[in-house]
Parts: sequence; structure tokens; C-alpha cells
Amino acid sequence: MLCQGIVAGLGCGFCYGSCLPTISHWFKKKRATAFGIASTGSATGGTLIPIAVRNLIPLIGFQWTMRTLGFILSLEFTIALILMRRRLSPSSTAGGIFDLQAFRSAPYSIYVAASCAAYLGLYTQLTYIDVSGVISGVPPHFSFYLVSIANAASLIGRLGSGFLCDKFGNLNVLIPFNTATALATLVWPFCTTQASLITIAICYGISPGAFASLVGIPVASLGNTLDVGRRTGMLFTFCAFANLVGPPISGAIFSKNGKFIEVGIYAGSMIIGSAMLMVAARWSALRQWKGKF
Repeated sequence: MLCQGIVAGLGCGFCYGSCLPTISHWFKKKRATAFGIASTGSATGGTLIPIAVRNLIPLIGFQWTMRTLGFILSLEFTIALILMRRRLSPSSTAGGIFDLQAFRSAPYSIYVAASCAAYLGLYTQLTYIDVSGVISGVPPHFSFYLVSIANAASLIGRLGSGFLCDKFGNLNVLIPFNTATALATLVWPFCTTQASLITIAICYGISPGAFASLVGIPVASLGNTLDVGRRTGMLFTFCAFANLVGPPISGAIFSKNGKFIEVGIYAGSMIIGSAMLMVAARWSALRQWKGKF
């Protein structure tokens, strides 16, 4: 529990939170495409690692399976550390690590609230889709792969949304993608056959793949590039708490009602609320309905 929940979480947070702003230093016109390409690594890992773990544990045991993953991740991080470079020199900005003055910007504040609302419901389906499959009669050995199917499908959403964001604007793309995610979440509890669960896993994988990979992109447009690292870190700090409580809330709803319909309504409503807040953030930044943002 200590290693997986705290140490691994802190390590992933530091790595993820520092890599994204570095990309912003190097790209402007094609920034979203660069983010989308970079995020395909997490989709690939989310597809392959669960399958590898499931097959390795019976062969070499739990301990050596975790060590094998550790060796693989160590190699990947070493390559990243060698190749990754920042373009801008370190800047001394007032306010420290956590600067509340950033929240004086209404578009930034609203966008942070929108992201938190999304994370309250975003990973509910991904967390419980295999459980719902077993309850619906799907064989457990196949239901396990629904998560990997969703992660594999997210490759399409991550790459495609990055290209679309550069062409039409970040929030102009994230808003419809989040709306599609909400609809997929609301429909999911009614999928009770193997074919329908595969279909909804693919649809769900594509739509939230956009938000998961590009959630940090609008931050670069809501302030100075020199300060993008700190503002991105503050965004993910708040989102971390939302991501922490979202799936447990869904689990508590399921425990009380014994059905996933109410869970889907809760999670889908949170994501719809997120899309509405993104509309408000966009309006606050542009003060008009038309425009690329």
C-alpha cells in the first residue's frame, strides 16, 4: 500500500507534471499534436502492462513480476532523462510553488474547476467496466481485457484530438469530446452483452483519450509560457484530489444501489458539468462565441 499508493503516486506525479510543461517550451503551433503524440505512451502502457502482469504472475510470481516492471520503467525513464531538455532557462517567479494569484484569472480558475469536475467521473467506467461485464455474464477471463481495449482505443483519441486542437482550438475540441465521454458513460450501464461492452469500451476509450492527453494544453494559453510549469502543476494538484475521490464515490453509489445505472448517471453528470464549465472558461477568455481557443 505504501509503495503503490504513495511512493509510486508521488513519483508519477513529479514525472508527469514536469514532462508536459517541457513540451510546451518547444512547441506552439503544433503544441497539441506534440502532446497527443507524447501521451500515446500512457495509452500503450495502459494496454500492454495489465496484460503482461496478468500473464507473468502465474509464471514468475508477484514479486518478480513487479521487479520486471520496475526494470522496464527504469529503462524508459533513463531514456527520457537523457533525451528530454528544456528550451527556456529557469525563471524566478514570485509566489512560490503554489501561487494563489494565478486564480485571479477567471478563465484559468474556471478551467481548473472544469478539469476537477471531469476527473470526478472520468475514470469511473474504466475502473468498473470489467466488474460490470462479469455481473452481466461476460466471462471473467475476457472481461479483464475490456480495460485494455479502452486504453488501446484511446490512442485514436489522443492522436486525433491533438491534430484537431491545433486546427480548431483546444477548448473547441475538448468540449465536444467531453460531451461524447459523458454520453458514453451514461450509456455504459445498459451494455450487458459482450459485443455491446466491447463497443462502449472502444467509444469510451476514444473520447476521454482527448481530455486525458490534452488537459494541460489550455493552461499554456491562459498565462505566460515562463510560468506554465507552475500553473500546470497547480491544475494537476487539484485534479489529483478529484481523481482520488471520484471512483470511490462511484463505488459507494454501487454498494448502496447494487446497480451501475446510478453510477453512470453520477459520473456522466460530472463530465457534462465539466463540459459546461469549459464553455464558461472559453467565454470568459474570448468574450464571444466564435473564435479559435
